[in-house]
Amino acid sequence: MNQSNYLNQKIFDVLYGFIDLTAVEAEIIYSPYYQRLKWIKQVGFSFYSFPGAEHSRFAHSIGVMFNAHKIWQAIGKGVTDNYLFNSVHTDEQKDMHQSLRLAALLHDLGTFPFSHTTEMSYIEFGKNKKKNIDKGVSDDHEHLGSYIIKNSDYPGGITNILKKYNIDPQNVSNMVKGKSSSYLANSVLHSEVDCDRMDYLLRDAHYTGLKYGAYDRDYLLHHFTTTEVGGHEVFAIKEGAIHCVEDFLMSRFAWYSQVVRSSHGAMYDAIAEEITMFLLEKNYLPRYEELLKAIDSKPHEFYNFYDSYFMHLLHKLYYDGVFKKESIRLHELAYAMLTGQGIRTIKCKEFGQKILNQDNLNEKEKVLKVTKEKIEEINQVLKKHGGKEDWLLVDLPQKDIVYTKSRKRLIKQSDKNNVLLERDPVKILTRESQLKLLTDMENSIINTLQNSINYIPHVYASYSAYDLLKSKKVI
Repeated sequence: MNQSNYLNQKIFDVLYGFIDLTAVEAEIIYSPYYQRLKWIKQVGFSFYSFPGAEHSRFAHSIGVMFNAHKIWQAIGKGVTDNYLFNSVHTDEQKDMHQSLRLAALLHDLGTFPFSHTTEMSYIEFGKNKKKNIDKGVSDDHEHLGSYIIKNSDYPGGITNILKKYNIDPQNVSNMVKGKSSSYLANSVLHSEVDCDRMDYLLRDAHYTGLKYGAYDRDYLLHHFTTTEVGGHEVFAIKEGAIHCVEDFLMSRFAWYSQVVRSSHGAMYDAIAEEITMFLLEKNYLPRYEELLKAIDSKPHEFYNFYDSYFMHLLHKLYYDGVFKKESIRLHELAYAMLTGQGIRTIKCKEFGQKILNQDNLNEKEKVLKVTKEKIEEINQVLKKHGGKEDWLLVDLPQKDIVYTKSRKRLIKQSDKNNVLLERDPVKILTRESQLKLLTDMENSIINTLQNSINYIPHVYASYSAYDLLKSKKVI
């Protein structure tokens, strides 16, 4: 297809209706790299709990682009739709607008099968092996996507398409990683209220059938603005939308607490992570450096790296007896994943959900100590009275569920002279035209909740181990 075939393209989205595409966006969307995202589920294995959650990274990424577009126009930095979609016009403002849309569109280009679930194993495996060839950075989806953007200069490659339209791949890559020279672009794409979260809260709620992701998107968009700090323009939200922002942050907190970290949903993520680690260690799955090499010279090998690839491999290895030969534990985990029958959840006070203070590290360490001591007690009972069929799967939180980073934590981690220049935190422009962190606003409930962490550990067991522990009155 020549460039003219990609003009005047539209996509109908379940949330936003018709979304117009520029020629470069349309050509990227119809490229094999982007079409791969159709076959990766947006919320990993959550469909085991919510059968409607079959939506893809493909639709989500287009929605993120649309939100980035709306935010950029709302803060007065974007060009009009007529100007943007007219290929005759070109200037610096339009180029920036287009690059921002592309970064949003491409932000999940490097997504792994079943999204973040298998990615966590790749990151951990990379830390252990330290064999990445990508300058020692984390083996995550952002860096993988960035690599594709910069290293696919061949027909159908993203680099090739961007260059065809005179768009700098390095500039788009920097935005994807949140390393743009524009403070505004970085916050629009990567912050506590950004174009990514604006989409997935609404989209994931829609497809799961839950209402946790509810917030007033139009009201929020209307109150986005900019102001100057230390010679830099920064992204801010007018005080009139302070409670709308609170709704947004509370929705996200509830989503991660009640859906992502629910005992049933988190179970399959934990199972998949352990299986993925085994597959990487035994070289059944392509390792990160092999993915990079495929992008360089054998892209067709990367195009089918999606959910069906993972499940087909799982099926084959299971019925070939590979997991059973390795261990009863791994065999039963694979069976649980293939059949959706799951394993048993151990419930006791030591494994209970708790609200902790993110500024009190000692408190978290004490709670974690109690959790680990109970796990050790259980392991000792299984070791003494159980067999190979009696095993545990421990899933302790890897990331904090928070409303926002606390002010104290933000200052401690900041490398800026002024914390208001930090990319991530919500900044409120008061009615008196003062810029403040949301956490400093006395009329915001987030001021009170800012320290909160929802600590949700999970410990699972084989059916026989669960029955044994019950009989020994350990649980």
